[in-house]
Amino acid sequence: MDGGHMQIGEVAARTELSLRTIRHYEETGLVIPSARSQGGFRLYTEADVARLMVIRRMKPLGFTLDQMRDLLDATDRLDAVDGGQDAKDGAARDVLLERVREYERAATEQVEKLRVQLSRAEDFAATLRARLDEG
Repeated sequence: MDGGHMQIGEVAARTELSLRTIRHYEETGLVIPSARSQGGFRLYTEADVARLMVIRRMKPLGFTLDQMRDLLDATDRLDAVDGGQDAKDGAARDVLLERVREYERAATEQVEKLRVQLSRAEDFAATLRARLDEG
């Protein structure tokens, strides 16, 4: 295996995602392997792993596959603009940045909701512990 490509098993280990989940994300178009080996095995790059990590981080925050696809599209297009492929279009860049900002705001809001849930869960566990200590 050349140094730039990994097979799906290594990607699964690095991302802590199952092979089935990675294949599902491929089927839905969220992540496309960068190459295939002569034997037909999926080959992934560091960029593919980074993409999977974005998806993995969005999932517990309740983002849908369509939202994941939209954010990845926005970041891909931003990378193209910032890479000079479309540098003359500053207005497009501003629109893309606003899309990413919306996801950042939504993620922050979800994190706050999860903090409240975690606090309540910790309080509940402490109540149960106290009850057990009494008995």
